[in-house]
Amino acid sequence: MKLLPELKTKHMTISVLKLKDFKLLVEYENENYQHLSKWQPIREPDYFSIEQTKKRVRESIDNFHSGASITLVGFNHDKSTIICTCTFSNIVYGVFQACNLGYSVDNKEQGKGYMFEMLQASLNFLFTEFKLHRVMANYMPENKRSEQLLTRLGFQKEGLAKSYLKIAGSWQDHVLTSKINPSSIVSL
Repeated sequence: MKLLPELKTKHMTISVLKLKDFKLLVEYENENYQHLSKWQPIREPDYFSIEQTKKRVRESIDNFHSGASITLVGFNHDKSTIICTCTFSNIVYGVFQACNLGYSVDNKEQGKGYMFEMLQASLNFLFTEFKLHRVMANYMPENKRSEQLLTRLGFQKEGLAKSYLKIAGSWQDHVLTSKINPSSIVSL
């Protein structure tokens, strides 16, 4: 069984959430419900319940160990608060060696560089430890913060997918981007 990672950055500690810390996720999701709801699918009412949150944390740990997905949280250094989260989902190995990236940041912490800091460390971890070739991240065209963040991280635009995901109750277009693992690029 793989050890859960613990990445230290200037402002945070990044790790897979442990079951004993599930209440921090409950707090994060409740405090940021309004802020995040315009960027997420509509959730069932029990999605945020204590039981469902515990279940999601257990699944996150299981998925990390199986290699199916990696959900990381960025804590403040004393691990009393979640600042931001990211998930590398739909991990596919074989000839594809790729995944999708999703992320969120606490409404009170926007604009402070924390999401960049977390994703920079998390992408490095993913590319180094999991040896994936490609990470895909998509954003709605009006989400200028995500566009700027992904550009700064080195993601390249690949196109526009019409009516791509059902977000906040309606089908939304998304800009498709990706980042290639720098160590897997072969020079000719």
